[in-house]
Amino acid sequence: MDTNEFIKRPVREIFFRYLIPAICGTMVTSIYVLADTIIVGKRLGETALAALNIALPIYNVFFGLGLLCGVGGSVLMSICRGKGRKEEGNACFSAALLLNLGLFLICLIPCTVFMEDLAWFLGGTQETMPYIMDYIPYIIWGMGTYFCSSFLQTFIRNDGAPKLAMCGVIAGGVINIILDIVFVFPMDMGMAGAAIATVIGSGTTVAILCTHFFSKKNQLRFSLKGFRPVFVGRIFANGFTSFVIEAASGFTIFFFNLQLIRYLGNTGVTVYGVISNTALVVICLCKGVEQAAQPILSINHGAGQRERILKVQSLSLRTSLVICAVPVILGLVVPNFFTRIFLTPGEEILHLAAPAVRIYFTGFLFLGVNMVFICYFQAVAKSVQSLTLCLMRGCVLVIAFAWALPLAFGSTGIWLAFPAAELVTMGTGLLLYRRDLASTRPVAD
Repeated sequence: MDTNEFIKRPVREIFFRYLIPAICGTMVTSIYVLADTIIVGKRLGETALAALNIALPIYNVFFGLGLLCGVGGSVLMSICRGKGRKEEGNACFSAALLLNLGLFLICLIPCTVFMEDLAWFLGGTQETMPYIMDYIPYIIWGMGTYFCSSFLQTFIRNDGAPKLAMCGVIAGGVINIILDIVFVFPMDMGMAGAAIATVIGSGTTVAILCTHFFSKKNQLRFSLKGFRPVFVGRIFANGFTSFVIEAASGFTIFFFNLQLIRYLGNTGVTVYGVISNTALVVICLCKGVEQAAQPILSINHGAGQRERILKVQSLSLRTSLVICAVPVILGLVVPNFFTRIFLTPGEEILHLAAPAVRIYFTGFLFLGVNMVFICYFQAVAKSVQSLTLCLMRGCVLVIAFAWALPLAFGSTGIWLAFPAAELVTMGTGLLLYRRDLASTRPVAD
């Protein structure tokens, strides 16, 4: 889509044109993890599922670093295009690509050398370590596909090709699911099979996304003409929010796993595996709304179209609330529905999972609002506000509550930590958003 169309065409039309491909893209990305989880849980049992949940933060970090470069660079590129500075936009793309490559190389060597130490650090136990070490070597060796996949998705979507981005991730997801089933069941490759399927699926996505550079629609050009070193800092500052969103999921899983092992043992980690993977779906749906809104917000911000930005915000908020309401209602009414998707559970698991799901899922409504605020601040290049909200909900508050609430409420306090963190973040987000709107309101003559 041409930059002028983002500024002139009806906001609702553009938003929903981007929404479905964006949601499909983010949802299929979550399927990489969901397929592993369901198949591992059904085929290998509760201990293997706990092991997988312990290993998942690695994936979140790798994918998040790709988003750091992709979103950080594409937001700046879109703002430059909105201002008519196409050459500067190409320089932002080029700087982001080089940064992505550099981060990949920085991660690859230490993760390969200290693989087993990393597994113990993440929370491995004597029971889960054999499963973890059967899984993470392939995830680490294939990390380049996650870096490239998340990076390319954002730039190609911002370059006016949301359908190609959608097709790439759908194809990769389908390949992943098929290979998951084949490798784990008839070929009996266990955790290694699930990991290999994930890497091949992600590689398929990257291969399809790369076809954009040979199409007539491609406006991305690698060029350092007009490049300034400050671009790298801006990309990092603006994209760090996306990294925190992605990595925070892994960080939350990591800290929750440690607390659950302390209070409930491997059974608690297994239950949290069900909850965290359902939460992953909700987060991916919210990211889809975010990715649909971001290029519209960024370009119209660059063009100074305040009223159009407010319309996008209204659409994003209503869409997110509708999406998040569905799992909340299901979680309250039929909480064990989610447990049975991932496992063939015993009475102990069902007894623990039902109240945990009911408590944890209430936070999804607050999550949906927070993601809209974070997207807005990131899209208009106000990285301090977006990063503040990300750190509050994804690191600071959730860890503080997960540590403090169990002291008063026992293991129930662990499940309360997520909705409490999201609620406090939402209150802060409302204050920051209103302050920003007041500061940018046109002065009457």
